[in-house]
Amino acid sequence: MPPVVYMLLIFHFSSESNPMPQLTEHVWDKLLHTIEYSGLALLFARALAGESVTWLTAIIVATLLTSVYGATDEYHQFFVPLRSSDVRDWLADTLRAAFGAPAYTIVSARRAITRKGATAP
Repeated sequence: MPPVVYMLLIFHFSSESNPMPQLTEHVWDKLLHTIEYSGLALLFARALAGESVTWLTAIIVATLLTSVYGATDEYHQFFVPLRSSDVRDWLADTLRAAFGAPAYTIVSARRAITRKGATAP
């Protein structure tokens, strides 16, 4: 459910001609894309890990799902006044997803190692 809610938030902000102007005036556009799409990939990886898929499968599928969503978001922005649809933004979103998806598995693995170390005799 968290990835769906997150995608709805992205869709909402993508539907606005100038979302959060106070923020977008001071923060680089690609940084915002990094937060959005690495976060979405992380949430997808978390959801997939909850379905007991391997970590590698979770990373690959989360990256692909996020990339597809990024493509649909860029297409959607084509129809929003004062917004543009840019293949470079989609590529940036996909690259950010490729960093966000493994982030969950790395943090998860470190937590598991820490827990095992803490409970070991």
